[in-house]
Amino acid sequence: MALGWKVVYEGKTPPPGAVVRPDERLSWGRTAGLGAQHVVAMFGATFVFPIIMGLNPQLAIMMSGIATICFLLIVKGKVPSYLGTSASFVGGVAAIRAQGGDSADVTGAILVAGVVLALCGVLIHYFGSGTLHRVLPPVVTGAVVMLIGFNLAPVVATVYWPQDQWIALIVMTAVILMAVGLRGFLGRIAIFVGLVFGYALSWMFDRMFGMITSPDGAGEVVTRDRVNFDGVREASWLGFPDETFVNSQGVEIPGWHVPTFSVTFILLVLPAVIALIAENAGHVKAVAEMTGKDLDPVMGKAIAADGVGTVIATSVGGSPTTTYAENIGVMAATRVYSSAAYYVAAAVAILFGFSPKFGALIAATPAGVLGGITVVLYGMIGLLGARIWIENRVDFANPVNLVPVSAGIIIAIGNTSLEITDDFVLSGIALGTIVTIVAYHLARAVAPPHLREGGAVLTVGPPGVHEVDDDPPGETARGERG
Repeated sequence: MALGWKVVYEGKTPPPGAVVRPDERLSWGRTAGLGAQHVVAMFGATFVFPIIMGLNPQLAIMMSGIATICFLLIVKGKVPSYLGTSASFVGGVAAIRAQGGDSADVTGAILVAGVVLALCGVLIHYFGSGTLHRVLPPVVTGAVVMLIGFNLAPVVATVYWPQDQWIALIVMTAVILMAVGLRGFLGRIAIFVGLVFGYALSWMFDRMFGMITSPDGAGEVVTRDRVNFDGVREASWLGFPDETFVNSQGVEIPGWHVPTFSVTFILLVLPAVIALIAENAGHVKAVAEMTGKDLDPVMGKAIAADGVGTVIATSVGGSPTTTYAENIGVMAATRVYSSAAYYVAAAVAILFGFSPKFGALIAATPAGVLGGITVVLYGMIGLLGARIWIENRVDFANPVNLVPVSAGIIIAIGNTSLEITDDFVLSGIALGTIVTIVAYHLARAVAPPHLREGGAVLTVGPPGVHEVDDDPPGETARGERG
């Protein structure tokens, strides 16, 4: 599709149960609201993971917007997704820094991994997604989607929720009630409304009950305000990240820089490509499941586009990118799949990248609020995997399906680690994905013929199951392209 969207439902709130397709949009005001919700969904992880990897978070936010626009252009808007910071490289980056590598070494190694990912996507595109389907049948893709979502559970349980459990509980309840109880457009942006509600509630709690004593993000018990605007007041309105430099204490202050390349460091991050291929395939399958469209023809393009996004971002010192499960969760909640909302989100992210003050404002979101919101979003992501299994009638009475997949999911949810060498460790999503894929095919290879029967091609669902496939009878609200 071109940069034009068909205006549907006269730009107004869709009727209950209706969807907005990727090539459609509502009014620009409503689209901007949805785009803001996508920014909220991606911001936390996109801001935090660069800090963990020792890279500049402001630059990461900016480049995530640019990478998202490139992704949408490459897939022609058919796979609505946001490219946020990838967590798959955290282990490899830690290994690089443990061996004395600096930020330029980190981004150089990841840039090469991005090139490899892009080439893998090109091969999948030209050899056909059938090859990928043989490697990733429905039982595996459903498991990958599930473990991606449920692997995030410890983030809620150990980082966000303990910091303010009562705010988290209230916000979670409010989001659930608003998602099903609010009518019209507000119901579609319940996550964003929940964040605003939680922000205001946290501020009120500070005034009514005083400061809270609880663990902070690092697990240290401290007494603090729930809402702290010190960083917002100190931040400037406009500014571009400085160039990377080493301060007088010998500490590297990350900013923009030109990557450098080392074969040793490149080898440390290349295994993450395996996880990214499976992760992207799982995300594309999740989007296909929600939209009711066969996205197999653009599977390779989507994987290649993610690689291109990583190359673009790291070429100036930014963070690696990947399609974000958080934003897929937002689409599941709103049933609005318009790529226009992602263009808005990307534009807002770029503006954030030029404004330290706006970045500080989002970063000041109380952890308890994030705990209440993410517990809903992450669970919805995981359950999309179960929906893939149901739609494709995966038979879990068959041990070929049951045994290897269960092992991979538990490894991912438990964030189990496998130490290959002193400097290379596989864990979490990466290890769970690899175990799921390898163990499934190993089990299939040794199983008797009657257990190996069954198709390996993922179907999105029987014709007519998804209302997105056809306009509702008597539809009159859909408008012209604009």
